[in-house]
Amino acid sequence: MRSDIVKRLHKNFEDYVHVKDGVEFWFARDLQTLLGYAEWRNFIRVIEKAQESCKNSNHAILDHFVDVNKSIPVPKGGEREIEDIMLTRYACYLVAQNGDPRKEEIAFAQSYFAVQTRKQEIIEEHIQLGERLRARKQLKDSETALSRNIYERGVDDKGFANIRSKGDKALFGGFTTRDMKQKMDVPEKRPLADFLPTVTITAKNLATEITNFNVEKRDLHGEDPITEEHVQNNEDIRELLLKRGIKPETLPPEEDLKKLERRVKLQEDHLAEKSGRISGGSEKRERMEEQDD
Repeated sequence: MRSDIVKRLHKNFEDYVHVKDGVEFWFARDLQTLLGYAEWRNFIRVIEKAQESCKNSNHAILDHFVDVNKSIPVPKGGEREIEDIMLTRYACYLVAQNGDPRKEEIAFAQSYFAVQTRKQEIIEEHIQLGERLRARKQLKDSETALSRNIYERGVDDKGFANIRSKGDKALFGGFTTRDMKQKMDVPEKRPLADFLPTVTITAKNLATEITNFNVEKRDLHGEDPITEEHVQNNEDIRELLLKRGIKPETLPPEEDLKKLERRVKLQEDHLAEKSGRISGGSEKRERMEEQDD
């Protein structure tokens, strides 16, 4: 995500923050606009998913999602009341996690609400981390789809491994998967992709997606024709990278994605407590508990 976009979104999100009893919160109606949702009915579904995530994480929903009513002006004068929700930073983070990942506002919000600092450069670093994690997941999904697709076309697990390995050799200019693992000091039993930079993961994913598409479109069967297709796609992607001055076999390894995933999970675990609780929600929860008794 470009720095100018991050700067613009950062200012927008900062403009709508409120503070109550030392706790930062955002109104859901404002967040709806900030995240690029035109219809409240669509956005409320995202909030409901976020509330379910909150519950599944063993945090009280009413500590982080507090229903309120607001008065808004109407075109012909006067006011009318609408429903709204006060959201803690943790609640906003969960909303972003359950939003449409194709929206750049969502990608920004996932990092903006996750970090406990308002510094733009830290948010940009976190966005880059999120992009790498998403790229890895997309590659895993496309490789799973390809494996399932070609299994139905007479290729077993060993054949799939051969196809993927030969695709890597084409992408990395003659270096095999094993060669790249040695160059990058990747443990033998770990996937190479967990240590690749985002651009290379994305390149591998694009080649795999094209292979998947053409296997179905051309109704390819057997290991040899599918291997030829996959190798050609990786060669084409490599040529595009070289034209842009990128030699994938020379790029340095990046931090182990498994470690990054654990760090993100730990960050999520602490975020709820660090976000604080909106007092009105706690009081409402206590009243509901008293009624249950």
